Amino acid sequence: MEKCLLLGNGGREAVIAENISKKYSLYSVLPYENPSIVEYIENSNGKYIIGSPFDKELVKKFILDEGIEVCVISSDNLLQEGLIDLAKELGLKTFGPTSKGAKLEWSKTYALEIVEELAPEMVIKNFHVSSEEELERAMDNYDNQNFVIKPEGLTGGKGVKIGGEHFKTKEDGVNYAKECLATSGKVIIQDKVKGREFTVMVLTDGKNVVPLPITFDYPYRFEEDKGPGTGGMGCISFSNGLLPFLNQEDVDKCVDLIQRTIKFVNRDSKEFTGVLYGGFFKTEDGIKFIEFNARFGDPEAMNALNLFETPFTNILEYIFDEKLTKEKCKFKKTNTLLVYIVSKDYAIKKNDIPVVFKVDKKAIRKAGVKIYFANAKEIEENKFTSVSNSRLFALISEGEDFEEVRKKVYEVAEKHVDNVLDYRKDIGTIYEH
Repeated sequence: MEKCLLLGNGGREAVIAENISKKYSLYSVLPYENPSIVEYIENSNGKYIIGSPFDKELVKKFILDEGIEVCVISSDNLLQEGLIDLAKELGLKTFGPTSKGAKLEWSKTYALEIVEELAPEMVIKNFHVSSEEELERAMDNYDNQNFVIKPEGLTGGKGVKIGGEHFKTKEDGVNYAKECLATSGKVIIQDKVKGREFTVMVLTDGKNVVPLPITFDYPYRFEEDKGPGTGGMGCISFSNGLLPFLNQEDVDKCVDLIQRTIKFVNRDSKEFTGVLYGGFFKTEDGIKFIEFNARFGDPEAMNALNLFETPFTNILEYIFDEKLTKEKCKFKKTNTLLVYIVSKDYAIKKNDIPVVFKVDKKAIRKAGVKIYFANAKEIEENKFTSVSNSRLFALISEGEDFEEVRKKVYEVAEKHVDNVLDYRKDIGTIYEH
């Protein structure tokens, strides 16, 4: 049995760990004992150590000491920092882009420049700003707060701010843009457009692409998509692989752009394999590009990987061998619904006091719902503590009837989620934006 190193410790990595452990011995360097990841490591007769996955010397020593042959990374920060580059240098088979390939995510200006070259009709009017003087000139184009501010670098899905939703006046928007400039020296100002937001994720071996069933994410903290942006409070997918407002032609346009982008990035050397995730708007003027992520989304990974009919480990091997095809990758035609459970303060205010909560994993699973832990660790049986002010665990189910799936997840949430925690009660409703 080959040994596979998985780096990252969120809910996304928990579902990846579940799938990897079905064929590989799973290894990891964890900053804390994520209960789901630890469970899958132990089930696969693998091994983990506690430490920073950003510590390249520690990771290198672990790889060499344990004779690890495969490396999978789907964490934005780890990809930016070049942990795939390290694994490749050590001769491992890898799933995930190099730091250069992941620039599609960690540099929004770089991604926009590529799309402006490949598909200018999909670009929303924008201004690449690198000084306060340029910011002032960009602001001359707006009489009010109808613009969007995008930080240059990684923000965990919480950095983009939309006028009228996240800031109420033009002045507030300018002040946030100045903060972004001070942080990275760059910021993007973009027109605010009306449309339906959606994402398209594809698997790639660096040349071939296979689109995954389309998922719909809920990136706002409160019901009816109110409140601050988050890493995602829930996610759904439908049995036809589409969304009510999307058709196959819409998806094909996005997949075509993604495939051409991968070809562009890999034109000189193979920098990108794994998953490329594109965010888009469907507007009256056609499909418009929002951004790229160089990895699985979180929570979208949990929905997508639960739809894999072809084992994920087989797909990894197709990617390693550059033999990925749509014919080899089969997906279940079922519905999925996921709800993320969080602390009451999540995305509202910073709270350094850990939240201690109870949850009965066995009872949840017995009810036909899966649980994936993220920013939590177990302190005794069925008793857990948060390790940050981020999302704690996800509940997800799948089935042929969407309403039955939704009912099942929410019945489990109502019965088993500790009252010190919180979650959105409206996952499954698709809002107009």
